[in-house]
Amino acid sequence: MTAASAAQPPAARFDRSHTDDLMAYLAASPSPFHAVENAARRLEKAGFRQAEETAAWDGSHGGRYVVRGGALIAWYVPRGAEPATPFRIVGAHTDSPNLRVKPVPDTGRHGWKQIAVEIYGGTLLNTWLDRDLGLSGRLSLRDGTDALVHVDRPLLRVPQLAIHLDRQANDGLKLDRQQHMTPLWGLGAPREGELIEFLAGEAGVPASEVAGWDLMVHSVEPPAYLGRDRELVAGPRMDNLLSVHAGTAALAAAASADPSFIPVLAAFDHEENGSQADTGAEGPLLGTVLDRSVYARGGGHEDRARAWAGTVCLSSDTGHAVHPNYAERHDPGHHPVAGDGPILKVNVNQRYATDGRGRAIFAGACERAGVPWQSFVSHNAMPCGTTIGPITAARHGITTVDIGVAILSMHSARELCGASDPHHLANALAAFLTEE
Repeated sequence: MTAASAAQPPAARFDRSHTDDLMAYLAASPSPFHAVENAARRLEKAGFRQAEETAAWDGSHGGRYVVRGGALIAWYVPRGAEPATPFRIVGAHTDSPNLRVKPVPDTGRHGWKQIAVEIYGGTLLNTWLDRDLGLSGRLSLRDGTDALVHVDRPLLRVPQLAIHLDRQANDGLKLDRQQHMTPLWGLGAPREGELIEFLAGEAGVPASEVAGWDLMVHSVEPPAYLGRDRELVAGPRMDNLLSVHAGTAALAAAASADPSFIPVLAAFDHEENGSQADTGAEGPLLGTVLDRSVYARGGGHEDRARAWAGTVCLSSDTGHAVHPNYAERHDPGHHPVAGDGPILKVNVNQRYATDGRGRAIFAGACERAGVPWQSFVSHNAMPCGTTIGPITAARHGITTVDIGVAILSMHSARELCGASDPHHLANALAAFLTEE
């Protein structure tokens, strides 16, 4: 345990079935659209029902959720909730850095069929080399509906140049995003429309009905326990489906606790490229949904203002565990360790939204849940990343706290965390959503 958490309780036992379920969720959710669909299914099993944005809403007791593309907003109205009842929000995001298919996908040369891709987010490019890749996402049909597609078998590969043709590769690999990252998927001359015809067949829809698509590449290697004692988990898209999964579990638990506030899960898309989208944290989706919840319970402008004034958000996203081979890149007094519980992320320049009051809120939730926690701050000489936390705090004027799970290999095609930390995070989030 780090010095920052030395006064806290010893590591609590964790339920390995939660981590097993996380691994299943990661494998079944190769795109934001699949992540949202699978989270919604879990909520429906807990009694939640979908609310259509174009329909009138009622403010009755129970759980509801809204889906828009790769984003999901879900909330639970406890018995006796008033129009001015405040919210407790767990914020997360569904997208991960990867390779995404271009509008004209079929390309190739020199006897190879290839798929044209764009680089999405700040991905570690080299982690996509020489890896068996599948394709997933959504096909948008002419009738206005979508069809999800998930080809989870080796379909594509981004081949690395042999060492014989680049003797300096081990001295510093340089990859051109346009020239070197185009996956291949067959032999022969490329044919226009071939990829979409194939994917339409996989989705069971006529290719002639496909009018648009949002498609991306994913590694087909499944998540797995790692280490002699299976104390680590390796898998894709932990940043940030780990938090979406934990938030979903916490919200489902809150539905049976009858809290004195309204628990909410806000899982946004497009965090990895700045959140500026109708499904991103900088868009109006969360505010619109929660305002409508107030109005559906008979509230007005004053009730809305009172509800937002009492609202708190935990922005849950992965953070950096101390890397044993690069410890000098971390602040010497803050070395989060995998397996030592979730982290509180602090940056006084507001790259993270946490302040002293937020620290107290998070510490209290962890104490009630009986889980350890750690602190993270960036090395002063290193730039600090950011999250949806500052965006949420500024857009809605609410107390926001940045937290998460410490991982290695962030933005790799395959990331690594402690096997116990996902369950510890879920327990802390459940305590935040259900207890004062």
